[in-house]
Amino acid sequence: MSGSAPVVVPPVDDARDEHDAGTRRRVLQIVTADGPVSAAELASTLELSAAGVRRHLAALEQAGQIAPHEAAAGQRGRGRPARRFVVTALGQAALSQRYAEIASDALRFLAVAAGPEAVQRFAEQRVAELETRHAATVAAAGDDVGARAQALARALADEGYAASARPVPGASAVQLCQGHCPVQEVAAQFPQLCEAETRAFSRLLGVHVQRLATLTGGGHVCTTSVPTAPAPEAAPRASAT
Repeated sequence: MSGSAPVVVPPVDDARDEHDAGTRRRVLQIVTADGPVSAAELASTLELSAAGVRRHLAALEQAGQIAPHEAAAGQRGRGRPARRFVVTALGQAALSQRYAEIASDALRFLAVAAGPEAVQRFAEQRVAELETRHAATVAAAGDDVGARAQALARALADEGYAASARPVPGASAVQLCQGHCPVQEVAAQFPQLCEAETRAFSRLLGVHVQRLATLTGGGHVCTTSVPTAPAPEAAPRASAT
């Protein structure tokens, strides 16, 4: 019997994205409960490396969910003090389960008071703001659709969507994946939010994209297929004789 070496299976990116999102949420919860708290204290509590904790803190700070705590002058010791973090209003909202309930109530009221078209207009306005935020970043990636999708994924990841863009083996396409959705519970009741976001991705990337799976539909990530090859031209019609 040959003693072949065991096959090491690399970790799946989707699982890593979900794990990162879960760890980031746990970091946010600890900052909320114990803040002001330092990266070293968080690393000890979570049993993570200091570098790993700093990466999550940087993402949360960039998303506006935590902020450095300024100690009073009398509380500062000698030397350079360790940065300590506290939660912001945005961070509180990210942890609040009441947010989704209130948002859903508001949209239901809007649909009754002003009609379903008002909900659709709200969804379009929301994604218009997303387009405005990321248009320059995507445009800077050039004309290559794959590069534009990568740029969009990075921009979405910076906003906490746990996003990535992955080439599809054997196909001229990229899958834009989002492991986290900040409005998932609301979008489950109002799919107009997902539909408007998909159209926004099409406009930003300059191609027709297609949603393959959503978190609201039971998928473990929202997956959007982005074709990277030019669409084939339609064959000319035969002329009548």
